[in-house]
Amino acid sequence: MMSISSPRSGAQSNAVGTLYPLSTVRCVGPVLFRDQLARDIACLLDVDDDVLSWSCRSLSLSKDDQVYKPDFMVERADRRFAIDGVRDDGAPDWAKAKSIDAGFPYEAIAASALPRIRLKNAKDLLRYARHEAALSDRIRLLAALDEYSSLTVAEALIVFRETKPVAGLASMVLHRFVTMDLDERLIGPETIVRRKRD
Repeated sequence: MMSISSPRSGAQSNAVGTLYPLSTVRCVGPVLFRDQLARDIACLLDVDDDVLSWSCRSLSLSKDDQVYKPDFMVERADRRFAIDGVRDDGAPDWAKAKSIDAGFPYEAIAASALPRIRLKNAKDLLRYARHEAALSDRIRLLAALDEYSSLTVAEALIVFRETKPVAGLASMVLHRFVTMDLDERLIGPETIVRRKRD
């Protein structure tokens, strides 16, 4: 079992514990979640098609003898920016200004702002982040999607022969071979699967 903890930095808390799901897809560097809010935000980053990569607490902001590290640095094609979860004992007042001064826009996200359905779908998919669809299964599904343009999840699962079907399909969503709507409702047999087009 993987233990995810955050290193002590200045006056920041040193939370130790296991936060689920355990695996990530686009994290670069050590996985250091401060708490479940940070883990939840990371789940959403992993299923955001605009996010190229993200890292945990890699930006150090300082003022006088204080050091603060926002939860994430996020890279998109057009910009890099910092994200922090909103907490009672959250970021110091100067953190946002220091981040902007360093050239990184700063976004604070409250737990209440997280999209619940998308988050649940992201967590369900990330349970399979360590899996990979076999080449033959991937080719079969992509060929079927080229022929029919879309399939339901129930139809797509039938295609998998070498890989466990749900693990294979989840892996292909996480690695952006295929796409499905994660916002409207929880993933189910009728959810539509389409080939990801750039």
